[in-house]
Amino acid sequence: MIRRALVAGLGSIGRRHLGLLRAALPEADIRVLRHSGCNEAIEYANGCFSRLEEACAFAPELAVIASPAPFHIATATALAETGAHLLVEKPVSDSCAGVSELIELCAARGQLFQVGYNLRFLETLQCFRTEIAAGRIGTVHAVRCEIGQYLPAWRPDADYRTTVSAQKALGGGVLLELSHELDMLRWVFGEVDWLSVWIGRQSALEIDVEDSAMLQLGFTSGPVAQLGMDFLRRDTTRTCTALGAEGSLRWDAVAGRVDHFDPEAGRWTEVTQVTPERDASYRAQIAALLAAIAEGPGQPAHPTAQHQIAARGADGLAVMLLVEAARRSDAKRGLRIQMGEAA
Repeated sequence: MIRRALVAGLGSIGRRHLGLLRAALPEADIRVLRHSGCNEAIEYANGCFSRLEEACAFAPELAVIASPAPFHIATATALAETGAHLLVEKPVSDSCAGVSELIELCAARGQLFQVGYNLRFLETLQCFRTEIAAGRIGTVHAVRCEIGQYLPAWRPDADYRTTVSAQKALGGGVLLELSHELDMLRWVFGEVDWLSVWIGRQSALEIDVEDSAMLQLGFTSGPVAQLGMDFLRRDTTRTCTALGAEGSLRWDAVAGRVDHFDPEAGRWTEVTQVTPERDASYRAQIAALLAAIAEGPGQPAHPTAQHQIAARGADGLAVMLLVEAARRSDAKRGLRIQMGEAA
């Protein structure tokens, strides 16, 4: 049982994690680390620290890192050194620097290091992945994915220009903020062999980061994927369609559906439908993390256990390697980058 927990960062995602932690750990001493505002009462928290040194002295057994991406690794490393298990919000950082060292530190100490790619806990995405693996559409030849939402409408209570998403210094831009899709594609289709990318700004939004990216990714398992990412789309969209030798399978996260196209019937039919609930995947992510902590290091996990689904530190690093390769490809006018080649 976790007795002391910490949430570092109290933006919208930090507040969500805090509320879910309180629901999961009603008796725990849960504190917050934020640079200002410690004088005000914070719902669900037992107290607040304004300095990292104070948070480390608290010695939390579990720390959720929900600050802007450029500050993740320094904060997570300091807390890991005090013995904390980690849930680091996506992306794991804004670069690969220090990520491998944090993975090694946690592994050496037997501490969990998970990354907040909560899409893995959506029942519909799990169904999509299972159907692909079971051969529902035969060999997958190609994949089409799209993620888009209009940035000013993303967080209606905030001025979009002041949010993390809009600012390079805070780890904004579609590649980092929408990196869920990169993790999702790896989780469903396996490792990426190569990629080719265009990144840019197409809108008049007042941001200093890219608002659009178009990626082609080749997987070692065979298929080639096209992925569009943007802050522009007024009709919020998150879809992925796999085109197979024996039909197609489509995941629609916004509608909460997986559909199958049977070429013999000549029509789409529903495989599953789960009404989306905003906190469900985050709640499942926290439950999986607590289950993994309770199981302890070195204990064999049941292969279907939810905590086996969670993204680990190595998954977060793999996504950042894709992001950095994407940046290199764009800098070279979309040149195909082979994963693993030197920068």
